[in-house]
Order: sequence, then structure tokens, then C-alpha cells
Amino acid sequence: MTPSIAIEANRLTKDYSGLVAVDSVDFSVSKGECFGVLGPNGAGKTSIMKMVCCISPVTSGQLVVQCMDVMRQRRAIKSVLGVVSQADSLDPGLNVMQNLLSHARFFNIPGTLAKERAWAALDLFQLREKASASPDHLSGGMRRRLLIGRALLHEPSILILDEPTTGLDPQSRHLVWDRLLQLKHQGITMLLTTHYMDEAAYLCDRLMVIDLGKILAEGTPEKLVRTHAGEQVVQIQTLAPHSNGLLEQLEAQGLDYEDAGDSVLVFGDTSSLSKSESSWSGYHVVRRPANLEDVFLRLTGRWLRD
Repeated sequence: MTPSIAIEANRLTKDYSGLVAVDSVDFSVSKGECFGVLGPNGAGKTSIMKMVCCISPVTSGQLVVQCMDVMRQRRAIKSVLGVVSQADSLDPGLNVMQNLLSHARFFNIPGTLAKERAWAALDLFQLREKASASPDHLSGGMRRRLLIGRALLHEPSILILDEPTTGLDPQSRHLVWDRLLQLKHQGITMLLTTHYMDEAAYLCDRLMVIDLGKILAEGTPEKLVRTHAGEQVVQIQTLAPHSNGLLEQLEAQGLDYEDAGDSVLVFGDTSSLSKSESSWSGYHVVRRPANLEDVFLRLTGRWLRD
């Protein structure tokens, strides 16, 4: 493992009594980058995060964090990680400041320094005026910001973010994004899972898409979009693509398309479509830039997951 790598996995596997959640995957996260892990429910994202956090043991393969093996140096690894899980773990019996100071004790941070860092975290996430408030009186966005601030108290070099903005309104999400970008610019490495494709595109330097425990694709958001969806998508809204001959037209032109049920999406070079549009008077046709959600759905499918 080179000094520039913060997290490295080689043939990493997680097996739950015969159920393989992570199937011999290889990936690395460079220091100072935000690396995203995308996938549908049950893809293996949480299992990877738990192994990185030393919560769940590795079944086989190797996982190294800051040049430390997760199987032998758990305590040292946990000291360099700041973890923001999906679960809201704030103590309702303590006010906002007390929640921060209580967490600081787990890392043996002296009282005066802990209070300085707590105020700095509250300022960073615009929560100073809520220092004496109960967590139960905070909005969902404030609670998520407080959880991220709490994870920063011991000045971790790696921040683990498991769906950090789920359920937040757009204003709260953008505030969290801005603060995370500030932290990245300060050199903090981030490992992020999210179901928001715009969030992944905005924050991640690189990402991987996984499903059924295997990596389907890896690269920068821009590269993944170019490779798997092209520059432009033509969306043709129709409820009966088979009966009206639309799919046959697209196949005859050799176009890369996907039947999405209530519409047909055409990817790649769509310049030849302009010749057919005069016969599409009954359709609603939209041309738009391809995006990461197109990539995600093309790679993992459109069926619902439990």
C-alpha cells in the first residue's frame, strides 16, 4: 500500500453463512478524495462500510486503512475514522453541546480542547444558536449536520458517510454538500454511500457502482456517464412502444435504447433520430444531457429491490 492511498481492498469478501454480500472486490481510495459507493438495496454497500469501520470482520481478502490491517489494528483504525451512519445516534437526554462533549470523551480529548472543537463544529454547520437545545427540537437537517460535526471532533483523517443527507430538504442538503467540500479541500478523505445521484456527481472524485456484491463499473462520474450513457439521452414518452412500431424503428437504425415502461430512452449517438421525428407527432420527445442516474439504472436495472 503506497503512502498516497487511504483505503485499499484486495479480493475483499464478506460471507454471512453462505450469503455472499461482498464478492472478492478490489478498490482503493486516495488520500484527500471523496470516493462514492453506489448500488441498490442489498448490493453490499453497508457491508463494505462496516468492514472499513471495523464493525464487521472480513471473511477473506485484505482491507487496509491508513496502512493498517482491519483484522489486526482495529483500535488504531477507529481512532482515524469519523463515522456518520444512517442511524440517528444522538442522545435525547443531553443538549446539543453535551452530545458533542460526551462524544469527545470517547477519544480522550481534554475538556477545554473538546469545547473549542465543539464550538468550531457548531459554527461550521451553522448550529451555534442551538447549543443549549435538545436534539428532539432540531429539524432533520440540523440533526444530520450535528452528527457530521460530532464525527469531526477528534479530527479524523477519513470521514465515513453512510447516506448523510437522506430525508433532507434541498436547502439542508446543499449546506451539507458545501461543508463536505470544505472538509475535502482541507485534505480529509471521504468514503460516501448515497442514493442521490446528483449528490454523488457533485461530491465524488471517483465512485464505483456495485450490485450483488460485485463491482460493475468504476471511474470518475464524468467518465462513467460518457462510457455507459453517452453525452445525450433522447426520452420518448409512449405507453405502447411495442404496438406502435417504435422499438422496431429504433432497432432498424441500430440505436442503443432501453424500454423504461412509460418511455423509451435512446443513448449514444442520436443524430439519426432527427430523420424520424417527423413521424412522432403523438409522442412527447425530450432531449437532455445524460447523467449518473442513467448510468446507475442501466447497470443495475429498473426493478425494485427490498
